[in-house]
Amino acid sequence: MTGTETGNVPEQFREVMQWNAEQLHPEYEHLLTSWPVTLRAEIAGLGEVLFCHATPQSDTEIFTRLTPEDRLLSVFAGLNVPVVICGHTNMQFERMIGRIRVMNASSVGMPFGEPGAYWLLLGPNIQLQYTNYNLAKAAECIRATNYPQARDFAAQNVLQPLAEEKMLEVFAKVELR
Repeated sequence: MTGTETGNVPEQFREVMQWNAEQLHPEYEHLLTSWPVTLRAEIAGLGEVLFCHATPQSDTEIFTRLTPEDRLLSVFAGLNVPVVICGHTNMQFERMIGRIRVMNASSVGMPFGEPGAYWLLLGPNIQLQYTNYNLAKAAECIRATNYPQARDFAAQNVLQPLAEEKMLEVFAKVELR
């Protein structure tokens, strides 16, 4: 929101990030910066669940269902929770890392793999969910906005997202080491 470039954002995403920031009212800046990086919540039947965007220590780290467990043990060590819910890579999965059940909720609007909405239903169990929706109408609505890359986003993220196998190859090159 301040317009400061961090260098952490690849060049091709900076225009979109700037546009998103410009859509927010300035009075929201304090609210948004006050949000915690992780959140713990008691979920009936599951116990205390930790929510994070990418990993408990970073919003940008990448790991997938294929990342070797030995690379992830230190990232999830000492959390004292039975379940961690994350996202970031937009691919729904469930796996164990040590004694922690790690679930990736995926994405409602930008999944990799089959188009649609992926999400989790929590308590008293965890259920991986998929909802089909009118993709053509969603793409039409996106293209009708002034979003800088609306046409590409609608085509590549809503109508025909990249295959999960392709993204697993891409992420393998940049995942946690």
